[in-house]
Amino acid sequence: MTVTGTATTVDTLYVYGIAPAGVRPPDTPGVGGAPVRLLTAPELCAAVSGAPERVRARRRDLAAHQAVLDELLAQGPVLPMRFGVLSTDPAALRTQLRADRDDLTAQLDSVRDCLEMNVKGTAVPGHFADLVRRDEKLRVLARRTRQRPDYEANVRLGEALARGVRREARRAAGEVLARLTPLAVRVAGGPLDEERVLSASFLLRCGDEQRFREEVAALAGRLGDRLALSVTGPLPCYSFVAARPAGTGR
Repeated sequence: MTVTGTATTVDTLYVYGIAPAGVRPPDTPGVGGAPVRLLTAPELCAAVSGAPERVRARRRDLAAHQAVLDELLAQGPVLPMRFGVLSTDPAALRTQLRADRDDLTAQLDSVRDCLEMNVKGTAVPGHFADLVRRDEKLRVLARRTRQRPDYEANVRLGEALARGVRREARRAAGEVLARLTPLAVRVAGGPLDEERVLSASFLLRCGDEQRFREEVAALAGRLGDRLALSVTGPLPCYSFVAARPAGTGR
């Protein structure tokens, strides 16, 4: 297994993704400016290029990786690899394409005519007056803090308000998921934290992208006082494939 950021051998390949046989090799230069070619097997091919001596997540190389995938996607379904996947054994990679042909073909069929959209949502602070009006416990705590102001009382009130903001944001995130999920073929959740209360990837039919964007925009307008929404895409279907042939590593 080759690790990203270490020197590679002359035979090491950088792997972009897997596509059905018959696609054209991308004209777009790959990572490090290397020409991209197709390593073929029956019914499948892997888009590869020579790996640079060191693979680093620099902006130009990230952009090159994405550009190669975009050119492949314009021709049909692709099983994309994350940035930095290398193969130290091209023969093993080709052998594995043959061995996993049925599974990889099924995955390609599952994302045919599809794209991925990612939606994130973060809690919006500042609507404290509304929170206090709606929550009796907060009203009592705010009244006590005004009557007997001190450091500890202010801290307790601040913590209670922060919890209320996150609670309202999580409720809004649930509403977003409920509205967007029926528009998708599949949904995959992403990592959350105290501020990011929504992170989800949606597998969409290509023809549903505009409707999806319009729904996100409507939700952002209606829930914007509680939840700040952002949408990224279209993306290769990273979240909905499991292609990692033997002979590759990071």
